[in-house]
Amino acid sequence: MKKSRFTESQIVAILKEGEAGLAVARLARKYGISAAPYYHWKSKYAGTGVSPSYTVIYGVAAPVKTPLLGQVRKP
Repeated sequence: MKKSRFTESQIVAILKEGEAGLAVARLARKYGISAAPYYHWKSKYAGTGVSPSYTVIYGVAAPVKTPLLGQVRKP
């Protein structure tokens, strides 16, 4: 498997710059990547409460947002 040029913490820092309002094209030029890896990283790392590496190491899944059967409200 190919080794990544960026560590997980570097990827998260790049994504935070993007969330702060920096254009994707500018980020791509700054870090020498195309827009595709940025969007791939965004789908993989952004918006999750638990880091993917934490999930792999500890076997913990992200919290489920759907209610359990006994907790479903009736209108």
